[in-house]
Amino acid sequence: MADGERRSPEESGDHPEGFGEQLSGALLDQAHDLPPRLLAPLVAEEIAKIGGRDVSILLQDYDQLTLTPLPGSRLVLGEPQDIDGSPAGRAFLRGESVESPMDDGVRVYLPLLNSGDHVGVLALTLDSPSDDDRRLLRRLAGLVGALMAAKNGYTDLFSRVRRREAMTVAAEIQWSLLPPLSMTAARVAVAGILEPAYDIAGDSFDYVLNENILHLAVIDAMGHGLNAAVLATVAIGAYRHARRTDIGLAELYAYMDKAIDQQFGPEQFVTAQMSRLDIATGRLEWVNAGHPPPLLLRGGKVIRRLEGPGTLPVGFGGAQPQISELDLQPGDRLLFFTDGLVEERWAEGEQFGEDRLIEVIERVSPGGANVREAVRTFSHTLMRERGGVTTDDATLLLVEWRGGDASRLVIPAG
Repeated sequence: MADGERRSPEESGDHPEGFGEQLSGALLDQAHDLPPRLLAPLVAEEIAKIGGRDVSILLQDYDQLTLTPLPGSRLVLGEPQDIDGSPAGRAFLRGESVESPMDDGVRVYLPLLNSGDHVGVLALTLDSPSDDDRRLLRRLAGLVGALMAAKNGYTDLFSRVRRREAMTVAAEIQWSLLPPLSMTAARVAVAGILEPAYDIAGDSFDYVLNENILHLAVIDAMGHGLNAAVLATVAIGAYRHARRTDIGLAELYAYMDKAIDQQFGPEQFVTAQMSRLDIATGRLEWVNAGHPPPLLLRGGKVIRRLEGPGTLPVGFGGAQPQISELDLQPGDRLLFFTDGLVEERWAEGEQFGEDRLIEVIERVSPGGANVREAVRTFSHTLMRERGGVTTDDATLLLVEWRGGDASRLVIPAG
């Protein structure tokens, strides 16, 4: 380029004032009316305005093992990338931008987040990213994550990309029932994982944050296959309906119990755990209906099982349950799990057991990891420890109470 010749913002890396707002505004103006399949090409078009190229959008598979590229015009398809050990996987798990030098520039990986839920990863190449580029891309990735989450309800495209193998009808029902797999707010973080991902049937979980109260439920419907999925659907539906009437935990149990009994009779039941955590104070309340007690982790160690007076599984008509209570300390983590994790039998007939579960959790508890990364590590390590065998549904739900400043509304994961 000749001396004195003016370079464009795309070439220089310097963007005029308001350029970021124009970029986001252009994306928003067009995205609302676009079919979901055209959202990713529009993102690639906008990224080109800052000199970005070779754009890919990578989505996590249901097993949480790989990141698979979304197809679309102007997108680079490429091969699925392992979450473990790849720059894209590091960005996804940690919720942080990752840059990888290449011969023709720098490959940038940005997590696509929506209220702390990890939607996927946006990957692109720049010649030499400036601080302005990084700032713009972080904002753009946040917008893309929110738009993809909003568009997901209008298309099967994203779900199809995430599948690495055939899924049963029962698993289809269960995945459609779940809330986002993770949430990160100012004082609390939640993350869950289900296995076997493509054949899950009776396990489920639910959570919601209303004002300062985090409501949680973990259930395990008896049996397997389609009947278990239907049973779990009624249980979660009854839980949500009762929760939204703002009744106490004991009354909530009674409502769920009646709904299961009236629909299925006394021969079928659901084990369940319902909890409420006041994120302003750390006060935890819970009811246990035939479920394994959750574990309290502090500093990576299991310091106690949250045992207490329980009642019969939902559907059996148990007595009104007593409410157990506990005051958490900032940084405490609660690990809820279903019995499929501990009742799996090895070839010699021995159960995996809760003691071995605790040993594994303490051994691999990742220091400094966010809850999404930690629960994934727990699940995949436990699967390997059981020899890769899961004959029953197995679910983990990890909750961290952070304490701190309640005025902060939502923060990125990690």
